[in-house]
Amino acid sequence: MDVNKQVDYWIKGSKNDLETAELLIKGKKYLEGLFFCHLSVEKALKALVVKKRKELAPKSHNLIYLAELAEVKISDDQNQFIVILMKYQLEGRYPDYYPQIPQIHKVNEFFYSTKELNQCLRQML
Repeated sequence: MDVNKQVDYWIKGSKNDLETAELLIKGKKYLEGLFFCHLSVEKALKALVVKKRKELAPKSHNLIYLAELAEVKISDDQNQFIVILMKYQLEGRYPDYYPQIPQIHKVNEFFYSTKELNQCLRQML
């Protein structure tokens, strides 16, 4: 396995998903936008897992698990945000789960926090 190629793959996907999240949120597709926020963080964490462990990233969507595998050191606020973001990944995968749409100021706050967390994670690479 080419570690650098895998890391680049996940980081490129993370950046693309962040851009998609922004477009969806601007288009008032808030849950879908937050789903892509989750994907963006998930892929950044998978890049760190690959770099740290020198193996393929697991097929998991659990941000907490991925952060533990990558042994990332993030703030308590960022850890709490990961927990919040976790509920928005389910909407896109399970038809019976449909979380309440947050108010627009919260959606924007979550998007900003996603951007901040992604930047922090990329600096760890």
